[in-house]
Amino acid sequence: MIYICIPSHNEAATVGLVLWKIRKVFEGLGREYQILVVNDGSTDLTTEVLEPYNKVLPLTVIEQRERQGYARSVEVLLTEALARSDRPKRDCAVLIHADFAHGPEFIPDFIRRIESGADVVVGQAPPSKEMPRGYRMVRRWASWLLGKGNRVAGVRDPVSGFAAFRLITLRNIFKGSGSPALKNDGWAANAELLARAAGQARRVETVEIVERHDLKQRPSRVDPWTMAKALWHAGPAQRQESEEGAIR
Repeated sequence: MIYICIPSHNEAATVGLVLWKIRKVFEGLGREYQILVVNDGSTDLTTEVLEPYNKVLPLTVIEQRERQGYARSVEVLLTEALARSDRPKRDCAVLIHADFAHGPEFIPDFIRRIESGADVVVGQAPPSKEMPRGYRMVRRWASWLLGKGNRVAGVRDPVSGFAAFRLITLRNIFKGSGSPALKNDGWAANAELLARAAGQARRVETVEIVERHDLKQRPSRVDPWTMAKALWHAGPAQRQESEEGAIR
Protein backbone atom coordinates (compact mmCIF):
# COMPACT_ATOMS: atom_id res chain seq x y z
CA MET A 1 0.00 0.00 0.00
CA ILE A 2 1.17 3.50 -0.83
CA TYR A 3 0.02 6.24 1.54
CA ILE A 4 0.05 9.74 0.07
CA CYS A 5 0.35 12.14 3.02
CA ILE A 6 -0.62 15.79 2.53
CA PRO A 7 -0.46 18.42 5.28
CA SER A 8 -2.69 21.35 4.38
CA HIS A 9 -3.41 24.74 5.93
CA ASN A 10 -5.45 27.24 3.92
CA GLU A 11 -4.66 25.61 0.56
CA ALA A 12 -8.19 25.65 -0.87
CA ALA A 13 -6.94 27.13 -4.13
CA THR A 14 -4.58 24.23 -4.90
CA VAL A 15 -5.32 21.15 -2.79
CA GLY A 16 -8.10 19.95 -5.11
CA LEU A 17 -5.82 20.17 -8.13
CA VAL A 18 -3.13 18.23 -6.26
CA LEU A 19 -5.65 15.47 -5.48
CA TRP A 20 -6.84 15.34 -9.10
CA LYS A 21 -3.25 15.04 -10.35
CA ILE A 22 -2.54 12.27 -7.83
CA ARG A 23 -5.57 10.37 -9.12
CA LYS A 24 -4.30 10.66 -12.71
CA VAL A 25 -0.84 9.47 -11.66
CA PHE A 26 -2.19 6.36 -9.98
CA GLU A 27 -4.49 5.55 -12.88
CA GLY A 28 -1.32 5.10 -14.92
CA LEU A 29 0.78 3.57 -12.14
CA GLY A 30 -1.64 0.79 -11.26
CA ARG A 31 -0.70 0.61 -7.57
CA GLU A 32 -3.00 0.43 -4.55
CA TYR A 33 -3.00 3.71 -2.66
CA GLN A 34 -4.69 5.78 0.00
CA ILE A 35 -4.59 9.56 0.39
CA LEU A 36 -4.38 11.05 3.87
CA VAL A 37 -4.90 14.79 4.28
CA VAL A 38 -4.57 16.77 7.49
CA ASN A 39 -6.69 19.91 7.32
CA ASP A 40 -4.74 21.91 9.88
CA GLY A 41 -7.14 24.49 11.25
CA SER A 42 -7.86 26.01 7.84
CA THR A 43 -9.97 29.16 7.83
CA ASP A 44 -10.57 29.23 4.07
CA LEU A 45 -12.71 26.85 1.99
CA THR A 46 -10.38 23.84 2.31
CA THR A 47 -13.06 21.73 4.00
CA GLU A 48 -15.59 22.45 1.26
CA VAL A 49 -13.03 21.79 -1.49
CA LEU A 50 -12.06 18.41 -0.01
CA GLU A 51 -15.61 17.14 0.59
CA PRO A 52 -16.50 16.00 -2.97
CA TYR A 53 -13.19 14.15 -3.36
CA ASN A 54 -14.28 11.72 -0.64
CA LYS A 55 -16.72 10.26 -3.16
CA VAL A 56 -14.22 9.61 -5.96
CA LEU A 57 -10.89 8.95 -4.21
CA PRO A 58 -9.58 6.65 -1.47
CA LEU A 59 -9.31 9.74 0.70
CA THR A 60 -9.31 10.28 4.46
CA VAL A 61 -9.37 13.85 5.78
CA ILE A 62 -8.17 14.37 9.34
CA GLU A 63 -9.61 17.61 10.70
CA GLN A 64 -7.63 19.64 13.24
CA ARG A 65 -9.98 22.37 14.43
CA GLU A 66 -7.14 24.52 15.71
CA ARG A 67 -3.90 24.92 13.83
CA GLN A 68 -1.21 22.59 15.16
CA GLY A 69 1.56 23.50 12.73
CA TYR A 70 3.38 21.74 9.95
CA ALA A 71 5.45 19.31 12.02
CA ARG A 72 2.49 18.11 14.06
CA SER A 73 0.45 17.62 10.87
CA VAL A 74 3.24 15.54 9.34
CA GLU A 75 3.49 13.47 12.49
CA VAL A 76 -0.27 12.82 12.52
CA LEU A 77 -0.18 11.73 8.88
CA LEU A 78 2.76 9.35 9.21
CA THR A 79 1.44 7.89 12.45
CA GLU A 80 -1.89 7.22 10.73
CA ALA A 81 -0.12 5.48 7.83
CA LEU A 82 1.78 3.29 10.28
CA ALA A 83 -1.43 2.42 12.15
CA ARG A 84 -3.14 1.36 8.93
CA SER A 85 -0.33 -0.75 7.53
CA ASP A 86 0.07 -4.44 8.29
CA ARG A 87 3.19 -4.66 6.08
CA PRO A 88 5.52 -1.84 7.19
CA LYS A 89 8.53 -3.48 5.52
CA ARG A 90 6.72 -3.30 2.19
CA ASP A 91 4.36 -0.31 2.40
CA CYS A 92 5.52 3.27 2.06
CA ALA A 93 4.38 6.83 2.71
CA VAL A 94 4.93 9.71 0.31
CA LEU A 95 4.94 13.17 1.87
CA ILE A 96 3.89 15.91 -0.56
CA HIS A 97 2.76 19.52 -0.10
CA ALA A 98 -0.71 20.85 -0.90
CA ASP A 99 0.45 24.13 -2.46
CA PHE A 100 1.32 22.51 -5.82
CA ALA A 101 5.01 23.40 -5.55
CA HIS A 102 5.68 19.66 -5.79
CA GLY A 103 4.39 17.89 -8.87
CA PRO A 104 2.58 14.56 -8.29
CA GLU A 105 4.02 13.42 -11.63
CA PHE A 106 7.29 12.68 -9.79
CA ILE A 107 5.62 10.17 -7.44
CA PRO A 108 6.24 7.16 -9.76
CA ASP A 109 9.99 7.86 -9.57
CA PHE A 110 9.81 7.68 -5.77
CA ILE A 111 7.81 4.44 -5.86
CA ARG A 112 10.17 2.75 -8.31
CA ARG A 113 13.12 3.46 -6.05
CA ILE A 114 11.29 2.14 -2.99
CA GLU A 115 10.32 -1.00 -4.91
CA SER A 116 13.95 -1.40 -6.00
CA GLY A 117 15.17 -1.48 -2.41
CA ALA A 118 15.54 2.11 -1.21
CA ASP A 119 14.14 2.82 2.27
CA VAL A 120 14.09 6.61 2.00
CA VAL A 121 13.78 8.65 -1.21
CA VAL A 122 14.26 12.42 -1.15
CA GLY A 123 13.05 14.85 -3.79
CA GLN A 124 15.60 17.57 -4.34
CA ALA A 125 15.20 20.62 -6.52
CA PRO A 126 17.98 22.87 -7.73
CA PRO A 127 17.60 26.48 -6.55
CA SER A 128 15.82 28.41 -9.29
CA LYS A 129 15.05 32.03 -10.11
CA GLU A 130 11.38 31.31 -9.33
CA MET A 131 12.35 31.04 -5.67
CA PRO A 132 12.60 34.32 -3.71
CA ARG A 133 16.25 35.25 -3.20
CA GLY A 134 16.34 34.67 0.57
CA TYR A 135 14.42 31.43 0.20
CA ARG A 136 16.87 30.27 -2.47
CA MET A 137 19.92 31.11 -0.37
CA VAL A 138 18.70 29.22 2.71
CA ARG A 139 17.85 26.18 0.59
CA ARG A 140 21.33 26.28 -0.94
CA TRP A 141 23.03 26.43 2.46
CA ALA A 142 20.66 24.24 4.48
CA SER A 143 23.07 21.31 4.76
CA TRP A 144 25.83 23.61 5.97
CA LEU A 145 23.53 25.19 8.54
CA LEU A 146 22.63 21.76 9.90
CA GLY A 147 26.32 20.90 10.37
CA LYS A 148 28.52 18.17 8.99
CA GLY A 149 27.42 15.57 11.52
CA ASN A 150 23.77 15.95 10.54
CA ARG A 151 24.04 15.58 6.78
CA VAL A 152 22.60 12.56 5.03
CA ALA A 153 25.07 11.17 2.51
CA GLY A 154 24.09 11.92 -1.06
CA VAL A 155 21.32 14.38 -0.14
CA ARG A 156 22.00 18.02 -0.96
CA ASP A 157 18.45 19.30 -0.27
CA PRO A 158 17.37 17.96 3.15
CA VAL A 159 14.49 20.41 3.64
CA SER A 160 12.31 20.08 0.53
CA GLY A 161 9.62 18.06 2.32
CA PHE A 162 8.88 15.92 -0.75
CA ALA A 163 9.98 12.42 0.23
CA ALA A 164 9.02 8.76 0.42
CA PHE A 165 9.65 6.48 3.38
CA ARG A 166 9.39 2.74 3.73
CA LEU A 167 7.17 2.59 6.78
CA ILE A 168 9.55 0.40 8.77
CA THR A 169 11.99 3.35 8.84
CA LEU A 170 9.39 5.43 10.69
CA ARG A 171 8.26 2.88 13.25
CA ASN A 172 10.89 3.67 15.88
CA ILE A 173 10.44 7.43 15.38
CA PHE A 174 6.69 7.40 16.03
CA LYS A 175 6.37 4.69 18.65
CA GLY A 176 3.74 6.49 20.69
CA SER A 177 5.77 8.17 23.40
CA GLY A 178 2.83 10.44 24.23
CA SER A 179 4.70 13.59 23.18
CA PRO A 180 5.53 14.99 19.74
CA ALA A 181 8.34 13.06 18.08
CA LEU A 182 9.38 15.93 15.82
CA LYS A 183 10.90 18.69 17.92
CA ASN A 184 11.29 21.24 15.12
CA ASP A 185 8.88 22.85 12.67
CA GLY A 186 8.94 23.95 9.05
CA TRP A 187 12.07 23.16 7.07
CA ALA A 188 13.88 22.08 10.22
CA ALA A 189 11.17 19.44 10.76
CA ASN A 190 11.81 18.10 7.25
CA ALA A 191 15.53 17.87 7.97
CA GLU A 192 14.90 16.22 11.35
CA LEU A 193 12.53 13.65 9.87
CA LEU A 194 14.97 12.83 7.08
CA ALA A 195 17.93 12.44 9.42
CA ARG A 196 16.04 10.21 11.81
CA ALA A 197 14.57 8.04 9.05
CA ALA A 198 17.96 7.77 7.36
CA GLY A 199 19.34 6.49 10.65
CA GLN A 200 16.94 3.55 10.34
CA ALA A 201 17.47 3.00 6.60
CA ARG A 202 19.72 0.67 4.68
CA ARG A 203 19.60 2.82 1.56
CA VAL A 204 18.76 6.45 0.86
CA GLU A 205 18.25 7.69 -2.69
CA THR A 206 17.26 10.96 -4.33
CA VAL A 207 14.98 12.05 -7.17
CA GLU A 208 15.62 15.23 -9.08
CA ILE A 209 12.42 17.29 -9.09
CA VAL A 210 11.24 20.70 -10.25
CA GLU A 211 9.54 23.03 -7.78
CA ARG A 212 6.88 25.25 -9.36
CA HIS A 213 6.61 28.28 -7.12
CA ASP A 214 4.85 30.12 -9.91
CA LEU A 215 1.82 27.87 -9.38
CA LYS A 216 1.32 28.84 -5.75
CA GLN A 217 -1.86 30.79 -5.14
CA ARG A 218 -0.68 32.50 -1.95
CA PRO A 219 2.40 34.35 -0.66
CA SER A 220 5.22 32.24 0.75
CA ARG A 221 4.97 31.54 4.47
CA VAL A 222 8.73 31.11 4.73
CA ASP A 223 10.77 33.77 6.48
CA PRO A 224 14.33 32.93 5.34
CA TRP A 225 16.11 34.36 8.38
CA THR A 226 13.83 32.52 10.81
CA MET A 227 14.30 29.28 8.87
CA ALA A 228 18.08 29.72 8.78
CA LYS A 229 18.20 30.15 12.57
CA ALA A 230 15.92 27.14 13.08
CA LEU A 231 18.18 24.94 10.94
CA TRP A 232 21.27 26.17 12.77
CA HIS A 233 19.77 25.37 16.18
CA ALA A 234 18.28 22.06 15.01
CA GLY A 235 21.67 20.68 14.02
CA PRO A 236 23.02 19.57 17.42
CA ALA A 237 19.75 17.87 18.38
CA GLN A 238 19.65 15.95 15.11
CA ARG A 239 23.15 14.54 15.42
CA GLN A 240 22.20 11.93 17.99
CA GLU A 241 19.23 10.73 15.92
CA SER A 242 21.21 10.49 12.67
CA GLU A 243 23.78 8.24 14.36
CA GLU A 244 21.24 5.58 15.39
CA GLY A 245 21.81 2.10 14.04
CA ALA A 246 20.29 0.78 10.82
CA ILE A 247 17.28 -1.55 10.71
CA ARG A 248 18.00 -4.99 12.09
